Amino acid sequence: MVRNDVREVLTTFLRLGCTSFGGPIAHLQYFRRTLVAERGWLDDADFARIVAFCSVLPGPTSSQVGMLIGFLRAGAGGAFAAWLGFTAPSAILMACAAAALIALGGQGPPWFGGLLSGLFAAAAAGGAAAVIGLARSLCTDLPTVAIAIGSAVVAIALRPIPGTQWAPIAAGALAGIFFARRAAAEPWEPRALGLRVSRTVAAGAGVLACVLLGITLLPRVPLTAFLGSIVRAGALVFGGGHVVLPFLQSMVRDHQIDERTFFAGYGVAQAMPGPLFTFASFLGYANLSPLHGAAGALTATVLIFAPSFALIFALAPVWNRITTLPHAASALRGANASVVGLLAAVFYDPILPSLWGSWLRIAIALAAYAAIGPLRVAPWIAVAIAALLGAVLRA
Repeated sequence: MVRNDVREVLTTFLRLGCTSFGGPIAHLQYFRRTLVAERGWLDDADFARIVAFCSVLPGPTSSQVGMLIGFLRAGAGGAFAAWLGFTAPSAILMACAAAALIALGGQGPPWFGGLLSGLFAAAAAGGAAAVIGLARSLCTDLPTVAIAIGSAVVAIALRPIPGTQWAPIAAGALAGIFFARRAAAEPWEPRALGLRVSRTVAAGAGVLACVLLGITLLPRVPLTAFLGSIVRAGALVFGGGHVVLPFLQSMVRDHQIDERTFFAGYGVAQAMPGPLFTFASFLGYANLSPLHGAAGALTATVLIFAPSFALIFALAPVWNRITTLPHAASALRGANASVVGLLAAVFYDPILPSLWGSWLRIAIALAAYAAIGPLRVAPWIAVAIAALLGAVLRA
């Protein structure tokens, strides 16, 4: 029975991994329709509790939700099957995209540079849409708007210092305790989790999380700098999705990958189904450290998900206690608002200045933003059209 359940989890999430476009919020809608309404694996109350728990942890929210649902359905094997099925399609496609870009990079055809510019413009449009969309949902009053702006300023000021991306989020959580009390109508108040994890499993997961975080403290030679960038992104990103961008951008500053290829990959990632965290698969393949190619893609894919998955099992037993703390909701409001500022800082620099070099690239970016935002065109369609325009017009 367990084997059949694991197989069912794998096939179900493989289908979701091939068809779930649109980022974490859209993914959760697909999950609810498929797993709650159609298959009846859990009810709306349990689904809401899992979403509430994962929404306030670092890491890819939709992937974490899927993994916990797989765990409820078929144990540890189900958790792994859910992650593998949801992640593998986009991870493989991203690694193949990196291989294709590398193959064409040295002596590509005349249109190749324009294609990269089109992808860069699509990445800029996606970044702008993410900032605005997150701001609308997470910055709902003056205190959260102020926290977001302050976090952006802090992030820009600390950019020259490696490994400080967490500081604006920590400061935002602290500011939230004092200034951002939760509004009664807001739906993401912390809720008790209907999931039981043994103390042994929780302790083991906690040890694994600490070991992984230890990678970020190793001396910064090319290999450990690459591994540290990936682990740091997986362990410290709050909000998932596009917010992973500023954490992985350290690879550009460390000269592990050139900026143009980095943002081209980010543009490609927005056209893929499944989690945006598989951008790490692209970077793992294309990076200039000793660990690259297929082995680098596989390593980066595992490492970017592993810390947050360890944390969900390590923290599950104490979640119910955390939800009773009087200032928990306010701290979470502040941390979420700071996520908006962190992403805005990346859009301010380097994305925005890089657009000014080409009016055609600006026009493609504006058209892509209009498609993704107001017109609500599927992101993969907008990215494909932007890349095609760039190749034809040689932006």
